[in-house]
Amino acid sequence: MNISFTKKLITFITVPALLLSFTFLADKANFSGDWKLNESKSDFGQRGARFAVKELKVDQKDDAITIASTRPSFQGGDDMTSSETLTFDGKEIEGKGFGNSTKKSSLKWSDDGLSFTISSNTTMERNGETMEFSGKETWVLSDGGKILTVTNVTNSQRGENTTTAVYDKQ
Repeated sequence: MNISFTKKLITFITVPALLLSFTFLADKANFSGDWKLNESKSDFGQRGARFAVKELKVDQKDDAITIASTRPSFQGGDDMTSSETLTFDGKEIEGKGFGNSTKKSSLKWSDDGLSFTISSNTTMERNGETMEFSGKETWVLSDGGKILTVTNVTNSQRGENTTTAVYDKQ
């Protein structure tokens, strides 16, 4: 009789906990869509918007997000597009950054599920010297999901730089 009571108690506690965990997963903001840079609302500081990401194509699934970024080429000519897929479990992924660099990134949701932060570390070799950059991009939706604001704080040997890019949903 004591074992039966324990089983019932465990079931009584476990089933609602599982149902609530699925509810919380569904409450995350959805960043999917095509986004175009609104330069007039953005702030790139002294660097300007010359090499800023002009367009984003975001595909968000239950367990991961794929972000395709299009920006002007550093040498002029055709725009460059890069893509990365980040999982929602916080695992670090490694990919190719600009030039010959290696980029390691991970994504963490805010506690309320309305925004997320991508932390990245990039390492590159140039003229026999190793350079490292770290960054934190915070993504936030506003205006009913029609505006995306990406605040990027980067750190390198040159110091810290903060930019804010505002995108309109297309």
